[in-house]
Amino acid sequence: MRRANGDWFGIEDKGRLCVPLFHSAHDAFMARLRTVDMLLFSPIALDAQLLEEIVSGRSDVDFCIINNPFASLRSGLSLPQSQLVSQLSSADPPQRWKWLSRPWS
Repeated sequence: MRRANGDWFGIEDKGRLCVPLFHSAHDAFMARLRTVDMLLFSPIALDAQLLEEIVSGRSDVDFCIINNPFASLRSGLSLPQSQLVSQLSSADPPQRWKWLSRPWS
């Protein structure tokens, strides 16, 4: 989820920034309805360039996959950055890895 000014949505968890990843734009919008902090953010497709922008030399960034958009965002499955990079660089990623789809795609 990204705000118009370029800020990324993240949750502070144990002193680290946790960026939630969703399976679809619909899931992201459903989670946004429940979480007031996300109202100014919109879903965006994640690619290797955006991943680099999010991390940008920071070692305190984690990612978590949100399987249920109606549950707490803190209940997501942790995804190591190396696995995320591998999935994004794969030539044919599995369909279920389309987390932050643009709403118009």
